[in-house]
Amino acid sequence: MPCLTVSTNVSLDGVDTSAVLAQASKTVATIIGKPEAYVMVVLKGSVPMAFGGTQEAAAYGELVSIGGLNPDVNKKLSAGIASILESKLSIPKSRFYLKFHDSKRSDFGWNGSTF
Repeated sequence: MPCLTVSTNVSLDGVDTSAVLAQASKTVATIIGKPEAYVMVVLKGSVPMAFGGTQEAAAYGELVSIGGLNPDVNKKLSAGIASILESKLSIPKSRFYLKFHDSKRSDFGWNGSTF
C-alpha cells in the first residue's frame, strides 16, 4: 500500500500528469517490491512553496509504506522520484525533499478496515 504524495510549486497546466503518475507508480512498486495494484500516487501542483529562500521550482514529497523501506531502498526511491520530477517537471534534484514513513499495518486504513 505504498502511497507517494508530492506537492510542488510548479503549475501542472499543460503537463501530461498521467505520464508522471504512471512513471512514479511503477518506480515505487519496482523499488519497494510491492504490487503496483496497491500503489497510490498523489500529485499537487501550484502549491505556494519556498525552498532556500526562493520560489524557484521545488517539491516536497512523503512516501508511506507498510514495510519495504530501509536506507538502501529509500536512497533508490529518492533518486528515482527526483529523476522523474526533474525530467517531467523541470524540478532540480537539489530542490526536492522526500520524507519516508514505515507504517504499521494497523495504522493504515483500506477497504473499510485496516491492513
